[in-house]
Amino acid sequence: MFQLFKKTRELENKIDAFLDTILQASLEYREGMKYYLQGEWEDFEHRVQEVDRLEGKADSLRREIENTIYAQMLLPEARGDVLALLENSDDVLNALADSLVEFSVEKPEILPELQEDWQNLVEVSLQAVAEMVAAVRAYFKDIAAVRNHIAGIMFYEKESDKVGEKLKRQIFGRTDLRLSHKMHLRTFISFIQDLADRAEDVGDRLSIYVIKRLV
Repeated sequence: MFQLFKKTRELENKIDAFLDTILQASLEYREGMKYYLQGEWEDFEHRVQEVDRLEGKADSLRREIENTIYAQMLLPEARGDVLALLENSDDVLNALADSLVEFSVEKPEILPELQEDWQNLVEVSLQAVAEMVAAVRAYFKDIAAVRNHIAGIMFYEKESDKVGEKLKRQIFGRTDLRLSHKMHLRTFISFIQDLADRAEDVGDRLSIYVIKRLV
């Protein structure tokens, strides 16, 4: 982090706290989806509220970091990259929160025979988010490690595509479901896949930022 910022422990801690908050929200999301699939609605709603709380915390941290960055940047030309990186990372957390709210509002009926693959989709998409958090953290602390984490993002994003396609084929290949039910499930599969897609977008940005810092 010292290559980009003046040596201030406070700013380092805030960036770490911001990234920790995104990671914590992804873990809450994972537990929330487990409760949803099990029909444990009260526990699920608790997780919805917790992710919403973490979203607010991350927004506050991001604003504090942005307000400090202008005074702490050693490389002013990198300021825009850092601010965009924080904003795009925050967008992933926003997507986590929005997705859970949509589950809470619309309550899609996920058939028991689809639940294993559904949980697998959640897992691989959240692994992409975890790799994204690690990649962003490495950008500030150990830039040589960023590429490995970007490779992890790309791997899990592709796995998300594979599992999502498998689910959609299972759903639309059935003759005992209404088209409206099929389309409803497809929408929520896309919500989960979108988490991995957004993580990949951050990884793509990081690839460019790393090159810019090393040239």
